[in-house]
Amino acid sequence: MKKIFITAFTALVLFSCQNDQTDSSNSEAAAKATLRTCASQDVLEAQLKADPMLAIRMNEIEAFTNKQLMTGRLVNGKIEIPVVVNVLYKTTAENISNAQIQSQIDVLNKDFNALNSDFNSVPALFAGVKANVGITFVLDQVIRKSTTKTSWGTNDAMKKTAQGGLAPTSPTTKLNMWACTIGGGILGYAQFPGGASATDGVVIDSKYFGLSGSASAPYNLGRTATHEVGHWMNLRHIWGDANCGSDLVADTPTHNTANYGVPAYPHYSTCSGTPVEMTMNYMDYVDDNAMYMFSNGQKSRISAIFTSGGARYSFAQ
Repeated sequence: MKKIFITAFTALVLFSCQNDQTDSSNSEAAAKATLRTCASQDVLEAQLKADPMLAIRMNEIEAFTNKQLMTGRLVNGKIEIPVVVNVLYKTTAENISNAQIQSQIDVLNKDFNALNSDFNSVPALFAGVKANVGITFVLDQVIRKSTTKTSWGTNDAMKKTAQGGLAPTSPTTKLNMWACTIGGGILGYAQFPGGASATDGVVIDSKYFGLSGSASAPYNLGRTATHEVGHWMNLRHIWGDANCGSDLVADTPTHNTANYGVPAYPHYSTCSGTPVEMTMNYMDYVDDNAMYMFSNGQKSRISAIFTSGGARYSFAQ
């Protein structure tokens, strides 16, 4: 079982800063991703560099989360999250249809409520910890804007009106999603709890948004959004973004690194104890058709941020 408590020092190490993100080149923007690439951790590191207080806020959120996990006082009832989708397009393909947008909302509702058709494919080894997170999503609004930009990069330009993007709508009570070309082979990224409201939400490349239209295999089942919304709800990559790192969840096995494609089961970790890895977890990097579960520990971690005093409590009221 992995240790899930974290000190201020280890939080600062975990959230150490690296390079700023910049817009991708036109040639990079045109390329489709061959391996899943989520920029959430890179974006977090850039935000930490720009705002030194963010590490403190995130450490406070982590301490609150761990307290809630120990007391067991988690949110009750069903949380329904309104979603605003901001579509930024230059081409017809980027101007994704309402039907494609609704298909993405439908996927989120299935994946977060254990209604996905592949939920019963979870191996017996993990059957005891597979979770119904119990959070629903409803499409609140679609906002569209034509642009001359070929790609947006990961510096949050798509969220800023002054840079040609769309500012989030009511970000403390509505989940904002941006559908646009990110570039650089990046499928999407999310802002973790604790970041600024002005940039809060999830960005998904329009090629990997929903089930229809321009959605491209092997990322055509809407699982990029499931993965990124997991980050938005305070989940880490399952390998902890480090060799044999921790995702701060006790019931997920220690992974030595990210997994890609469709791994054969069982896939053994090279970390201590050589556990079988939970490659089918939404927070790994496998193809859409190879990820189909959250764990009970991840569910508890998500639930904690919606309790009174939690970072996303405003969504639960």
